[in-house]
Amino acid sequence: MNILTFDSDSKLNEAAAGIIIGTVQTTPRAVLGLATGGTPVGIYKEVVREYDRGMISFRNAISFNLDEYVNIPSDHPESYHSYMNQHLFSHIDLPAAQCHIPDGNAADPDAECRRFDALIEQAGQIDLQLLGLGHNGHIGFNEPAHALIRGTHVVELAEETREANARFFDSIDEVPKQALTMGVGTILKAKKIMLVVKGADKADIVARALQGPITTDCPASLLQTHPHLIVLLDAPAASKLKLENLP
Repeated sequence: MNILTFDSDSKLNEAAAGIIIGTVQTTPRAVLGLATGGTPVGIYKEVVREYDRGMISFRNAISFNLDEYVNIPSDHPESYHSYMNQHLFSHIDLPAAQCHIPDGNAADPDAECRRFDALIEQAGQIDLQLLGLGHNGHIGFNEPAHALIRGTHVVELAEETREANARFFDSIDEVPKQALTMGVGTILKAKKIMLVVKGADKADIVARALQGPITTDCPASLLQTHPHLIVLLDAPAASKLKLENLP
């Protein structure tokens, strides 16, 4: 585990974008696992900035998003299809056929999960998986549970998760109650994982995820078992870590 802390949001975003860009520069056919939410917005902005400068091309890369809401139109402003188009895909040369996001409107969600897993398997191992961290320790939409599902699956969103995402909707009543999410097993198969966390409100769960016991009650704690985990934190998010225990 390699933990890096930053004293500004801009430096953190630049560092995270640099890891994404470096991965694609080194491996032009890189398979990227991408995330949504508030945390990656600045990272994607930096990626686009470097693309506009001619520093990187994504034309041979492939991407797989972690998750998507169930029963929300793909063109809804809060769908993750819309999010990715707004913040990244419409600004770079990654071909649309090489951008993969679970279809939350599929007639058979379980079949869609199997289809998505088959696409990942066909593409090969994910080279770099970008992750954020939920307040309850979820990664993707893998919520705390007695056991975690390995592959892509339908998940009932915890009320805490829906409340956290309500800021993106007019009210919590509009927040979907289900999502399709890549499973923890698939996430942990990635060659390299980059966990990015910002804000003092995440300090407790950061400490629990990185220095607490490994348990499915905190799905992010399973990242401690990964051989190549890079953690990027701003100073507030890192404030509860026990410095003497840092790698």
